[in-house]
Amino acid sequence: MPYLLKTEPGTYSFADLQRDKQTIWDGVTNPAAVKNLREMKAGDQLIIYHTGDEKRAVGTASVISVDAGDPKKSLVKIESGKALASAKTLAEMKADTRFKDSPLIRQSRLSVVPLTDTQHKFLLGSK
Repeated sequence: MPYLLKTEPGTYSFADLQRDKQTIWDGVTNPAAVKNLREMKAGDQLIIYHTGDEKRAVGTASVISVDAGDPKKSLVKIESGKALASAKTLAEMKADTRFKDSPLIRQSRLSVVPLTDTQHKFLLGSK
């Protein structure tokens, strides 16, 4: 299943992930977001989304491993992918009917959001 991971670019940007090649995605405390992290599996595809002033999907990544041993948090190791050919803004997502029921729109503070395959393809630039 694909997921969208939100990050504040001033704290840890997609460029930081590309430089590091891999990182542990931690620091998530919202119970719904932690649940989404715990459901991830190695090989799941990710979209990295910059919050703050940018509010746009900027790149891809994939899940390497998930350590769900602690019920209050999950440590997900991810690997950098590529920058999106065309970053998609939150406004574009809100305007697209594929996102009308998405937690990305309905629960804007949620930092780990599951995506449908059609939402994922849209963010990748496919029709």
